[in-house]
Amino acid sequence: MNLTPEQRIQLHGFNNLTKSLSFNMYDICYTKTKEEREAYIAYIDEQYNSDRLTSILNHVADIIGAHVLNTAKQDYVPQGASVTLLVSEGPVVEVPIDTFEETPGPLPSTVVMALDKSHITVHTYPEYHPSEGISTFRADIDVSTCGEISPLKALRYLIHSFDTDIMMIDYRVRGFTRDIYGNKLFIDHEINSIQNYIPKEQSKLYDMIDVNIYQENTFHTKCRLKQFDLNNYLFGYAKDSLSAGEQAEIERLLRREMDEIFYHITK
Repeated sequence: MNLTPEQRIQLHGFNNLTKSLSFNMYDICYTKTKEEREAYIAYIDEQYNSDRLTSILNHVADIIGAHVLNTAKQDYVPQGASVTLLVSEGPVVEVPIDTFEETPGPLPSTVVMALDKSHITVHTYPEYHPSEGISTFRADIDVSTCGEISPLKALRYLIHSFDTDIMMIDYRVRGFTRDIYGNKLFIDHEINSIQNYIPKEQSKLYDMIDVNIYQENTFHTKCRLKQFDLNNYLFGYAKDSLSAGEQAEIERLLRREMDEIFYHITK
């Protein structure tokens, strides 16, 4: 929200608080054969190449009010991509949290964005079960900022940038700054849950659990997609091509994978 000068905390010098927003995101797919698995990996690699990653990170920089100074990008063989953006904090642009005007975009593959004393990184990890046909595509995203820039402003856009089955979201405010009287400030805004920064049209799609340590300014929310449609987890064909028994077995494997990731247990 926009604050008047009277509402802002008056600081002694620069705001030294570090605000870090971290994601673990999982997309799960059933790939029955080696050919299907290779086609799925090729699809991921094409959809999330360095050009598209550069576009998405430039948008993130706009949302949080950062200024991009330089860009380096690379597509790797046989798969994967990296993008590095050198960014300065620049003038702070307040983006009202309740408007959420950001548009969806593609999921970054491997990205590093360096701000003035801050950074944004994204790495992806495709992997598969050796025998059961489950492929899991994981993305780790970290947005760490200093000063008045808030990574929470980009939360809706980051969630909207891809379709995901499970999300683990962490937010932590580290370090301290000082007010004009020299008193230490360990946080400069109110927050009691990451869920408060997820719009209702997004949050209603997920079952969510919080684990928060308020005295440490550490907040954790994990989200699991409520709706299950087997067609969304098959690559290259529809469930109507499978027998009822095959559908039931594939659904069992997929749900077990989701349970193990969401609850951090192995069944």
